[in-house]
Formats: sequence, structure tokens, C-alpha cells
Amino acid sequence: MSNERTPLVTAGVCGLTMATCGTLMDTPPDSPPDTREKSKEPRKLNTFFGVMVPTILSMFSIVLFLRTGFVVGHAGLLQGLVMVVVAYIIIMLTILSICAISTNGAIQGGGAYYMISRSLGPEFGGSIGLMFFLAKVFACGEYVLGLVEAILDVFGKDAEMPISEGIRVLPQSYWYTVLYSSVILLLCLVVCLVGAHIYSRMGFGILLLVTVSLLSVFISSLAVKPQSFVITHAGPGNETLRYNASYTSFNLTTLKNNLGSGYSLDYSTNSVMSFATVFAVMFTSCTGIMAGANMSGDLETPSVSIPKGTIVAVIYTFIVYILLFILVSATCDRTLLIQDYGFLQRINIWPPFVTIGIYCGALFAAMCSMIGASRILHALAMDQLFGLPLAPATITTRSGNPWMAVVYTWGLAQCVVFAGQLNAVASLVTVFYLLAYAAVDLACLALEWASAPNFRPTFQFFSWHTCLLGILSCLVMMFVINPVYSSGSIVLLLVLLLFLHYRSPTSSWGYVSQALIFHQVRKYLLMLDVRKDHVKFWRPQVLLMVANPRSSCQLILFVNQLKKGGLFVLGHVQLGDLDSLPSDPVQQQYNFWLSLVDKLGVKAFVDLTLSPSVRQGTQHLLRITGLGGMKPNTLILGFYDSCTPEDFFLQDTAFCGIAAGQSAEGEYNFGVDLPSLQAHFPPVRHVESPRWLSPEEYVGIIADAIKMNKNVCLGRYFFHLEGEGKQSKVDGSERTIDVWPLNLLQPGCRDYQDVCSLFLLQMACVLNMSSKWRHARMRIFLNVESESSDQGWVVNEETFRELLKKLRIRASIKIVLWDSVVQHHTQTGGEEESYALNDGFLSAVNSMLMEHSSQAAVRFLYLPRPPAHNSFSQMYLAQLEAVTSGLGPTLLIHGVTPVTYTDL
Repeated sequence: MSNERTPLVTAGVCGLTMATCGTLMDTPPDSPPDTREKSKEPRKLNTFFGVMVPTILSMFSIVLFLRTGFVVGHAGLLQGLVMVVVAYIIIMLTILSICAISTNGAIQGGGAYYMISRSLGPEFGGSIGLMFFLAKVFACGEYVLGLVEAILDVFGKDAEMPISEGIRVLPQSYWYTVLYSSVILLLCLVVCLVGAHIYSRMGFGILLLVTVSLLSVFISSLAVKPQSFVITHAGPGNETLRYNASYTSFNLTTLKNNLGSGYSLDYSTNSVMSFATVFAVMFTSCTGIMAGANMSGDLETPSVSIPKGTIVAVIYTFIVYILLFILVSATCDRTLLIQDYGFLQRINIWPPFVTIGIYCGALFAAMCSMIGASRILHALAMDQLFGLPLAPATITTRSGNPWMAVVYTWGLAQCVVFAGQLNAVASLVTVFYLLAYAAVDLACLALEWASAPNFRPTFQFFSWHTCLLGILSCLVMMFVINPVYSSGSIVLLLVLLLFLHYRSPTSSWGYVSQALIFHQVRKYLLMLDVRKDHVKFWRPQVLLMVANPRSSCQLILFVNQLKKGGLFVLGHVQLGDLDSLPSDPVQQQYNFWLSLVDKLGVKAFVDLTLSPSVRQGTQHLLRITGLGGMKPNTLILGFYDSCTPEDFFLQDTAFCGIAAGQSAEGEYNFGVDLPSLQAHFPPVRHVESPRWLSPEEYVGIIADAIKMNKNVCLGRYFFHLEGEGKQSKVDGSERTIDVWPLNLLQPGCRDYQDVCSLFLLQMACVLNMSSKWRHARMRIFLNVESESSDQGWVVNEETFRELLKKLRIRASIKIVLWDSVVQHHTQTGGEEESYALNDGFLSAVNSMLMEHSSQAAVRFLYLPRPPAHNSFSQMYLAQLEAVTSGLGPTLLIHGVTPVTYTDL
């Protein structure tokens, strides 16, 4: 074999999608090499710094210090614990999917977007990736607003004090909140522009400070004595509201009072809380599980670091939240929890501990969201799914930091802070994250259900049950939190899906949908039992033999209308002997033929074979094409005549002219561009050119098909047929289909109801049901002899009308007197001489057809059975050529299988 020493595909065979997805394939094929190399950022981070630190800090964020009291105060300890358990069950199910996908191949930059897009394809991956990016942007704004809230709790002017006192010097109002948020966002921007490496090292120091702050909270619950506080809030107008709150230290009565729920007014938004709104705020602590996965492009070994670091971080944060919920429920009364979200500073042995923890945690969470969002945006831009609007986001520094993507993210986050309050955007952030988590679960579920051999992740603690449960739980909680936001996000997702479906080019990532389709098709093909076939469910399954598509495109387009949802296969025989060739030349041609199918817009398969002769190759295709119950029952051939073929490639704008030079930017064409497609198929045959097929061999192919119980159709003059292209708006209202069910070459045969005649009627009816022929008029011509001794032809006409009624065929019947034609027919005695028809009779038949069917769009004629001896092959073809000469698009049909059914 010539390719036995071919090296392995880069980045594995991409276990994600069974397609090449190495470093160079993460960017569009038409990107210049230097751009692709610059986009590859050096991998520096290990499991601890790259995954555990950002995940823990993102999950602590602002909820740990600023919203723990909010959750327990409104929901109570029991419902609060239920919220934590439900939230962590949802994220654990998603984490199992993340671990499975991330341990099944090389992960590049983009994190969750990379996983989803390389599993589900660019449409779903791009739409979810953009929404996940927006979720990160909103989360960044949310964390900044939370940080500003914490700063104002300490340094903001008191509502009752007209002048500044002590450290409370910062003025408070909506616009001041926006100003402070903008300054903090600018700080985050500067840090993120430096790069992920510095950001992660700084994260370790922040984690130490947050850990110290957290320890101080637990120590304070034992060291600080009970206290009472007066909490004030600005009420309506100039009114000041005062609340008496207390810290009781560990107290059983306090714990009992805090067990149940007590939903009330939220002083920051002046709206009454509920389970859904509180859960939305609490769930923002769970939106950080992909903080490590989003850094996949910066990790040394993402397939090892992502599962290990994420699971450890989630278990750690879960334990911390459970302990903290129990601690505050047993030590603080409900008024303190509800009316002061920064109460942990009041009850700490040294309040600056908590202040430092809040500032560090919120600041890092904001930076984590900003840098994570920028990585997703950079990956989207590199894949060119959204075109020019994201093109600048591909720009990176020499070290690989996508600084323009960071600037994009900063600008959008700046818009988010105009919300003014943390709780105002919490629901939207949570809904976006839940939708992204559901998409990750869906990606893993699709890979599992596809049963692809290359999907074998090293992480085994998952199943399709966990994926499905994760999807359902995410969707349910989305609508529990906010039905309006949930419905809007799904609508946005569908809009993006449609946009990318029609805009994005075909990618080389591989599509899990193809694996799923294969899995289902195989299953249903096994269920399609040929022994259960019934005539009332018959449909044409066509093998169309094509010598050169340049001269056959119109026939291909016509047969595409004729197939009526049945199998349609383009067959081609390459002449040659494999013994004398180094490799099979047919395998290299499939992409060209499939590209031809795409250009023509037909729903057809392609089957090619190598054979010493066309006849033998056609036999091969008739026997082996298709699978199970989906095998061709009808062979269609072009007509064998001396007409000069026309080159369809020179007429259709899809193959020539202005449109030939136009293609979607970055379109992946499977290695076949238009010039290559045109060069692959040879020019059409000249009149003087030798033919690959002799008349005897051509007639032999027809005879072979009939012996194999296949129906046979011969198509002539279809290059005259117009309006069959995919851009055509023809509906058939000005078209006519003419059917001549009698064997015109044997006038003595008057049976209009034999198998072949009924097959003609069925094929004409099938064509009349297709989209471009639906409104065409069908005419059926009955040939009668007025001077015939058989005087029952009038009765036969009524019988035929009754037959059409039973068959539900709408057509007009035309009676054609052909005495003048029959009189030219001379009956000979011998069997061999029966094929000899004089030229006068053939010319008369042709004149009759021209007289009655010259204006028809297509004609269906009875194809006589071919002669048994090769010596009559040329005579047989000459008769067919004479009868159909100058008619226009004509289909000669010989049916051998019953296809009509009159019962229910």
C-alpha cells in the first residue's frame, strides 16, 4: 500500500469528532501559515494554577461573602441547602460531560466553545459559543457591580450623614456606581492585557487572601460575642428605614428560626424575592466551573488538568458553602441576614479580613470572566463563523495573548454595568450559563449515542443517563428562574443557529450529526425487510448511469424529480483493470462526483466502479448498489445515438460565468474547487470521437437489467429540457406530460393493462407529483384502429377510464386513430424477422408522435423488449432512434415489476 507509512494525524484522530483537528485545522484552511502559528499561544499553566485556582475563585466570587446571608435569610437554611444541592447536582452532571469530552482528544483554545463546536458542528457550536461569551460578559459586569457594592458598604457616605465621616467618603448614586465600575473594569482590562500567565500567578496570591478571609469567618463565629446592630436604608422619598438586627453567636433558637423560608423585600432592588430569584443569585456561584476549561489553550495538558482540577475545586467549594450556610443560620438572626449583605464584616474579629476577601474574590472573578470570554471570542473569530464583525478579535500579541478580544470583552462589560445592581443581571447570567451547560451535556450525549469507535474518553464516570439528566435539569431550572429570559435565550439561540446554518461554510471539524445519522440509518436499514415489501408502497429507486456529467446534467436533474423520495444513485464505470494499476483510481474520484451533486442540488448518492467493460461494470452496480431494502429497482440510461452532446458546464452559471468565481469566504470544499471540478470531467465527445460503448454492448446492458428484474428507462433529448435547476421557479403549470402506453412497434398488441403499460402510467404519475411538475397536465393517448374487426375499442376506452379512476390518476384521454400508420406495418413470419420493421412504418409512427406530442414537455413511450441475439442490436437501436427522432425530451420505459394497486 502506498500510504502505509503515512504519519498519524496531528492531535489524534480528534476523538471529539473523528476528524482531523490538529493545531492547523483549528483555523480556516485559507488562513496564511504565519497567522496560524502566531495564534498558537504557549502553554504554560499546570492543573493547580490553570484550573483549580480560577475555578475556586470564580465559584466563590461575590456569593461567598456578599450573598450567603441573602440566600439563607430569604430561603432559610433548609431551602438554602436544597438550592446548593440542586445547583451542584446540575453542575456535577455537566462536569462529568466536560471531563468525558476533554479526555477524548486534544483540546485547543476556546474551552467550552471548542468542545461544543468540534462535537456538534459550527452551527450549534457557534451559536452556543456566542451565548456563552455573552454569559461571561454579563458575569464580568455582575462581579464588578458586586465589588462596587462591597466598596460602598465600607467607604460609601451614610445616607443619614450630609457630610463625610471617617473613611466613608465616596458619594453614592447610580452614576457614581457606574463610574466606580468603569474604573474597576479598566483595572481588569490592564491585567488581562498583560496575559494569562501573570493573571494566573496573581490568582494564587488572591486565593491565599480569600482562604485567610474565609478562615477568619469560621474563627470569628467562636471568638466574637453576641452583638446588636441598627441597620439603616434609604426609603421612599427622604425617609430613612431602621432595622434592629443581632448576632447571637451559636444559638439553637436562632438556628430554628432560620430553618424555614422568609421571602421579603430586597433592599437593593425594591422587589419581593422568591425561590426562583434567590436561586438565580445563588447559582451565580456555580457559573465558574468552566473557568479552567476556558483556559484550555494555556494549559500544558488540558485533557488531564481540566477533569482533575475542576472536580477537586467543585468538591472543595461545595463543602465550604454547606459549612458557611449552617454557620450563619446558627449565629445571625434573619433581619441581619436580609438587611445587610455585608454582615460578615460586622461580626468578624478584624473586619478588614472579610473586606480583603470580598475585594480580592470579586476582582479575580471579574478578571476570570473577562479573560475567559476573550478566549471564547478569539476562538470564534479564528473560526470565521461571524465574518468581519469579529475579524479584529483574531489579533494577538507575540506571546499569543488575544488583546483585541480582551478589548471587545471590556467594551461589552462596560455596557453591562449600566444595570447598576448585581441582582438585576443575576437571572440573565444564570439562564445563559444553564443554556451553555445544557449544550455541553448535549454534546456529550450526542457523542455517546453515536457510538463512534473513536469516542473513548479516559474519564469513564459518565453515561448517557447523566448527560440526559443534565440537559433536563438545566432546562427546567432555566424556566423556574425566569421563563421570559429562558424563552428569549432559546429564541436567540435558534436565530443564531439559522444564521450560521445559512452563512457558515462547511468545516473539516467533523459533525457528530453524521455519526448519529449513520447509527440510526444502520438501525433502520436492518429493520427495512425486503420480504415485507408491498406493491402499494412501491417507489422508484433509480440507478442512473452517467458517462460524462457535462452532457448529462439535465437528465440528472430530471431524474431527481422522478425519484419521488426514493433512492437515487449516480453510477459511473471507469474502464480499467485493477491488476495493472498501482492503486484504485475510483476512490480519488468520489469527492469530484459528490461536489457535482452539491452543485446541481440533487438528492443523490454516488457509486463508482472499475471494470474492463461498461456492461460488466453496470452489472456490478445493479447487483451491489444500495443496502438491504434500499436497492435500485430501475435502471436509467442516456440514449445511444449520433447526436453531438452539449456541454452543460458552459451553460449553467453554477459552473461558469461570474458565479464560478464566487464562493463563500473560508468555505471548506473537501479539496475540490470549481476549476478542479471542471478539469476532472473531460470535454464532451465529438462526432468523430470513438465511442467507449458499442451498440451490442448497450443493448446487452438493457437485456441484462431486464433479466435481473430491473425496470429500464432510456432518456433522449433531455438537453432540451429547461427549468429543472434548483434556482428554477417552474411549477409545471405550462407543461404537458404525454403518455403513450401502447407498444407502438407492435400494432397487434392492444393490451393497455400489461405490466409495462401500467409502469408507464405510474412513472408519469410520479413525475406529476413532484414539485416542478405538480401543476402539469397529463395526457394519455390510446391508439385505435377504426376499421379493426375488434369493435369493442369504445368499451375499452371506458374500461381504461375506470382503471385511471381506480388508480387515482388525473389525466385526459386522447383517442388517436392510427389506421394510416398500421397499414405501413408488414408482418413477417419468422421470429427473427419480427424485428425488421420497414422505414415507412417507423416514419409514420414518428410523424404521429410529432403531430400529437410536439408541444409536450416530456413524453413517456413504451420500450419494446430488446432482441435476444446481438446481431439485431443495431436494428433495434435504429428503430428506437427513428421513432423518437426530433421529438424532444422522451423517456422510453420498459417495466417488469407490478407497481399499481387499487385496494386500500
